[in-house]
Amino acid sequence: MTGRFAPSPTGELHLGNLRTALVAWLAARKADSGFIVRMEDLDRVTSSVEHGRRQLADLATIGLDWDGDVVRQSDRFERYREAIEVLEERGLVYPCYCTRREIRREIEAAASAPHGELPPDGYPGTCRDLTRSERSEREALGRPAALRLRTAHEQIEIVDLLAGVYRGPVDDVVLQRGDGVPAYNLAVVVDDAVQGVTQVVRGDDLLSSTPRQVLLQRLLGLSTPEYLHVPLVLGPDGERLAKRHGAVTLSQLGEGGVSVADVVAWLATSLGLAGPGERLVARELIGRFETAKLPRHAVTMSDHPSG
Repeated sequence: MTGRFAPSPTGELHLGNLRTALVAWLAARKADSGFIVRMEDLDRVTSSVEHGRRQLADLATIGLDWDGDVVRQSDRFERYREAIEVLEERGLVYPCYCTRREIRREIEAAASAPHGELPPDGYPGTCRDLTRSERSEREALGRPAALRLRTAHEQIEIVDLLAGVYRGPVDDVVLQRGDGVPAYNLAVVVDDAVQGVTQVVRGDDLLSSTPRQVLLQRLLGLSTPEYLHVPLVLGPDGERLAKRHGAVTLSQLGEGGVSVADVVAWLATSLGLAGPGERLVARELIGRFETAKLPRHAVTMSDHPSG
């Protein structure tokens, strides 16, 4: 087995990110398997090398290690375009000229439109059946075209190691953005296959996107890894943890007098791997780790190490 952690280097890792990384690392090391880190820096505007360095430093600070060099998606665009070409040869790709505003309007109307069942925020197929003339009109207006996968709105079932059976519909997912940047769902599928990833651990907010990725794996003839979606860390307001919630990163917590040992202890306790007051380093948690015993509910920031 090979596990992985694949953050986007757009800022510092917060407690939720570190918690997911710890689970991914423990699952791999408990199986005496490989563990890799990949930087998902497709968006060069919001991503930075410096953010990536700080994220790697934070992972090391809480006691995580990884095997081999850190791969960056920004260096692998050619691989993603080759995958798109495979799908194009099968007639499974079409251009989409929709703006985000137009897509939002269509989604709002999708409940009464004949698009069939869609995943959350699923694309309703606005550009799916444009005629050649209609495409030419949009191109003449200078509207950039994203590339989408032509699906049959399949229902894809997966068995998540924590969430159990999950079945969801697939929409015409973006393969390449209008600016030519490959899209996340395609890139992650290609990279996991190329890097030999056999177990994917990530936040459960991405569970609904998994059917899209499994369909892409099947269409590209790639193997499907095991999935383990971990409940999120939430802020006091019940929303997923973010900068607006205050001290949520190692550096911010450190400024408030919270030690790294305190953070690791909280992470371990929140995962049911340590009791109140126990102080263990990450490697000491490997023997205690069992996927089946992980909490199946979100944890709130009100219980975080700064009190």
